[in-house]
Amino acid sequence: MPPKLKNNDRDNPSNRRDRSALRPSVFWRLAEDIPQSLNWTLMGISIGLPLILWWGVTTFGSIDPKFLPSPSAVIIAAKRLWETGELQQDTIASLWRVGVGFSLSAAIAIPVGVLMGSFRSIRALLEPLFGLMRYMPAPAFIPLLILYQGIGEEPKITLIFIGTFFFNALMVMDTVKFVSKDLIEATYILGGNRIQTLLMVIFPHVIPGILDACRINLAAAWQLVIVAELIAATEGLGRRISVSGRFLKTDEIFVGIIVIGAIGLALDLLFQYIIRVFFKWSNK
Repeated sequence: MPPKLKNNDRDNPSNRRDRSALRPSVFWRLAEDIPQSLNWTLMGISIGLPLILWWGVTTFGSIDPKFLPSPSAVIIAAKRLWETGELQQDTIASLWRVGVGFSLSAAIAIPVGVLMGSFRSIRALLEPLFGLMRYMPAPAFIPLLILYQGIGEEPKITLIFIGTFFFNALMVMDTVKFVSKDLIEATYILGGNRIQTLLMVIFPHVIPGILDACRINLAAAWQLVIVAELIAATEGLGRRISVSGRFLKTDEIFVGIIVIGAIGLALDLLFQYIIRVFFKWSNK
């Protein structure tokens, strides 16, 4: 065992320096919060550094703009599409498809996932099927969706639904499975019945986990909308990217990609904000 320090030894400046030297820096502390200023600085670096590298490569490198346009060229293309109204039209169309498809998926997957996590009988009945469907690529259903639903909006929304429903349900199920049994038993001891335990204890307890699952799976919805808009779409960010690719308009391709990324990041931060503000207890 190390020798105990006397009070005067503890107050010795050299000893304090030695102890601080052994303490990890703020950057490398495990599972601890970092100062807000450092948090914002690191977030700025994560966005700013790639932009600086992109600008440097296109400015000082000998790269054909058809393959990699400069940031200024992308901004000009975005301004051009905005002034013609095409960018707003494409963005609204994609937002509507993702919103409807993912909302329908979440509205059905959440209660199904809660039931699967709460009752082993329902889990045994559905989990093998859902596990099988999860590994089937959603774009493989496109020919069938066109055959069954035509080339309107229905197959686009259904594709997003299929691509996110099974992941949502299984992730919600996993969240419910880890609810403490002590919490459930305490509810029974206090006189709660099965329905009250499910609706007033289990479901409120897992809401942060459900929101987190939706936040993660929303990214898949935005990936699928690119594929969905290849089905005879006349508008949408996915269609914009596809058409621009045919005519080597890489600046417009970058506009579509960046807009999708910006919308996705904004929604991700919104989910995180809701969890942090309205469910503070879940972070403790």
